[in-house]
Amino acid sequence: MALSCRWLTRIADIAPGVWNELAVPLATPFLEWEWLHNLEASGSAVRQAGWVPQHLTLWEGQELVAVAPLYLKGHSQGEFVFDHQFADLAHRLGIRYYPKLLGMSPFTPAGGYQFIFREGFNDRALALDLMVEEIDRFCLRHQISSCHFLYVDGQWQEEMVERGFAPWMHHSFIWRNQNFQNFDQFLQTFNANQRRNIKRERKAIANAGITVVPYTGENVPHFLFGLMYNFYSDHCDKFGWWGSKYLTRRFFENLYDCFRDKVVFFAAEREGDKKPVAMSFCIRKNDRLYGRYWGCFEEIDCLHFEACYYKPIEWAIQEGIQMFDPGAGGGHKKRRGFPATPNFSLHKFYHPMLAKIILPYMQEYNIYEAKEIEAINQELPFDLPAPTIN
Repeated sequence: MALSCRWLTRIADIAPGVWNELAVPLATPFLEWEWLHNLEASGSAVRQAGWVPQHLTLWEGQELVAVAPLYLKGHSQGEFVFDHQFADLAHRLGIRYYPKLLGMSPFTPAGGYQFIFREGFNDRALALDLMVEEIDRFCLRHQISSCHFLYVDGQWQEEMVERGFAPWMHHSFIWRNQNFQNFDQFLQTFNANQRRNIKRERKAIANAGITVVPYTGENVPHFLFGLMYNFYSDHCDKFGWWGSKYLTRRFFENLYDCFRDKVVFFAAEREGDKKPVAMSFCIRKNDRLYGRYWGCFEEIDCLHFEACYYKPIEWAIQEGIQMFDPGAGGGHKKRRGFPATPNFSLHKFYHPMLAKIILPYMQEYNIYEAKEIEAINQELPFDLPAPTIN
């Protein structure tokens, strides 16, 4: 039966079970229907915020065989892959850069983005060709300057490079479980100075009378979801213009009903007081843990390290988690068990002048970035785990 493409302007046009039949088998949780729908339904990833859902679907008759979560973007905020220099170049050349077509899970700098296929579908190469051709037609028809896929899956990246998308290297900071039995065994991978420093930082939290408690699944109290928004909002406000407050209160509150089974909160509590003074928010799927946000109402020395790194790692070891991606940024992470790990975005420029200038730059930058990752990891105060392919 012939394959055909359709564009959808909201994920709600696909039934949750139909979408998730494709998305749930993936390692990433951030392409599942409930997560993406919540971003739209909560008013977080919507037209008014500069995110216009433009999802590409592929059908075999009346059966959904592939989906590509896509958005038309009127800016570059909330992406964590910074292409502002491309937009500035386009402006100086008199070329309209926005809107651009973007593939990612909004506001989520975590690897795994890809076109999602029904398990057992045998014509993957043909389907990819059809979907890329449809994206090309869409962008050319609407005079869209470029198409970008961020934080992409490694295998899918190779398939898309073959179809004309250029890779751009970046790096994240990722913890890998080296068959640790407990946190003390993890500490043994550090040199003596940093091992003492981590012990001192954890002791500072205990001396302050603070305990970081994990809450998961059905054991997460309802009030923590709204409270997490308060922490998130307060933390973003502290950074002013750079605060990145993209998610609404409704997004966090909706998680209680639609995604609670994957939520892990690490709540910093004083003895006898169940209202946290700080909290970090993670998502777990199978043997992977993803740090998303954190916030505090009191500035307590070393609490950020305990709530966002040490306690999640300790919990991850107990739970058999194999990979922990703590989120964007890296200044603190690289000394606390998170080596620099390459990730890639993919780009295609439909304006020939942009392609002529930017693509050679990206090739040169990739060489520089690979050297930067090597330099970071040569100075780590802990033993680097064996390379792992995502």
